Amino acid sequence: MDVVDSLTRSRMMSGIRGKHTRPEILVRKALFAAGLRFRLHRRDLPGAPDIVMVGRKVAIFVHGCFWHQHAACRFAKLPATRPEFWASKLSGNVSRDQHAIETLLADGWRVLTVWECATRDPAAFASLQDTMVSWIAASEARGEIRGFLTHPEN
Repeated sequence: MDVVDSLTRSRMMSGIRGKHTRPEILVRKALFAAGLRFRLHRRDLPGAPDIVMVGRKVAIFVHGCFWHQHAACRFAKLPATRPEFWASKLSGNVSRDQHAIETLLADGWRVLTVWECATRDPAAFASLQDTMVSWIAASEARGEIRGFLTHPEN
């Protein structure tokens, strides 16, 4: 059962943004501080990546752990209220993510996913920045940056 009434929950959920989220802004600040320049939310690309570096053919997704169901992350727990609805909705998000990434890779783009939990530790900000810059400079087609706030599978 939910700990807040349905009107409060509705108000809280309606305040969740899809663009310019706190994790996305932190990633953008880290990239900008490293001297990298980029475009935002290119809707003409599959999945409308959060950050795009056209010249490098790099697309970066900054995924919320809950909304994109980050495996083994403590922030990806399904709500107790209406679990069937949430399982269906979130699995659709994951399917769309996978399809967008596969399409981008097939089109010759390099794709990096930065998970929200990787942005939650202010002390690890420099490490996050270094990891992103190193991946962008390398030649790997696919990358993923996870945080330290995950838990082992039970």
